[in-house]
Amino acid sequence: MTASLPLSGFRVGVTAARKVDEQISLLERRGAEVEWAPALSLDPNQIDDAQLRASTEEVLSRPVDMFLATTGIGMKSWFRASERWGLLPDLLSSLGSAEILARGPKSVGALRRQGLRELWAPESECFEDVLEHLRGRSLEGLRIVVQEHGQSLSMVAHALRRQGADVTTVTVYRVEAASDLEPMFKLIDLVADRALDAVTFTSAPAVAALMDAAGPTGRREELVGAFQADVVASCVGPVTAAAFEMWGVPTIYPDRSRLTAMVKQLELELPSRRSGLTLELVGGHQLLLHGDDVLLDGHEVRLSPAPAAVLHALVANPGNVVARPALLAMLPSGTAGSEHAVEMAVARLRAALGTRAVQTVVKRGYRLAVAQ
Repeated sequence: MTASLPLSGFRVGVTAARKVDEQISLLERRGAEVEWAPALSLDPNQIDDAQLRASTEEVLSRPVDMFLATTGIGMKSWFRASERWGLLPDLLSSLGSAEILARGPKSVGALRRQGLRELWAPESECFEDVLEHLRGRSLEGLRIVVQEHGQSLSMVAHALRRQGADVTTVTVYRVEAASDLEPMFKLIDLVADRALDAVTFTSAPAVAALMDAAGPTGRREELVGAFQADVVASCVGPVTAAAFEMWGVPTIYPDRSRLTAMVKQLELELPSRRSGLTLELVGGHQLLLHGDDVLLDGHEVRLSPAPAAVLHALVANPGNVVARPALLAMLPSGTAGSEHAVEMAVARLRAALGTRAVQTVVKRGYRLAVAQ
């Protein structure tokens, strides 16, 4: 019975601290063997009550022109605390008079439950796209309040100030690394030894915590190499996946940033990798990858190391954009260290697969053009 389950024979690492029972249950019901190593504190959302109240009073001290909401849990925690202090009506009135931009559906939901409406939210759920949305606008003299999402957004505040804005950041909570790092050290060894098939990540801070923990072990390069080659980094959404870009690690993530969707994607991804991955490209072409072998419409395609590295990075997220810096980090050592090297590798890949196989997304990167 167990052998017929889609993830039978696969070993999956889980780094979550929140909703971990649900995630482990979803994986085990599909036959996976789970290795749990929380990257963050089991009480990850550390709220400094006095600091948050002081920040709230600072927000209320002057009119707000624009408000940037980043997380649902952050907004709900802020509203609950403000209600406890008797400041919720004033806070809702202050934010309600401002132009509201929200990073994604969870923050939108938290706002709407309090009767607040966002003017705009990016489909990508990436905060970088919120900044891109504001980049062409004059922010001179505008007071902007930014809700931080567990990690400092000081660089965001700095970028907005350079556009002339008066920026106030509100730290609702901070995330902290797990107090017991032994499970994380064990997970690092398992990944570096290629003893896991995949590791799941549900937040960007968890990625940062893993990489921080890997430093003292002396196995960070092996860890990154394993993720680049054999172990799947499975992320709940694009925000979490973006945390891997600086390490050149390809990731997979579902269209909807939900736990169940992430597990269902793994349910398809891991067996396909073991048996060989087949993708339908635009133009009716079929691409088959099995190990280092690449076949296009049944014919072997020989690729040099650089275009092969680009192909594997794009295949990890078929149809999704992979940023140029992430592709550059994937290129073999000794390759010229500039984005021109990425362009050359992409050009060679297009020559091998067809010019329409790899699409350029202006100012962002490239994606594999899979049939819809």
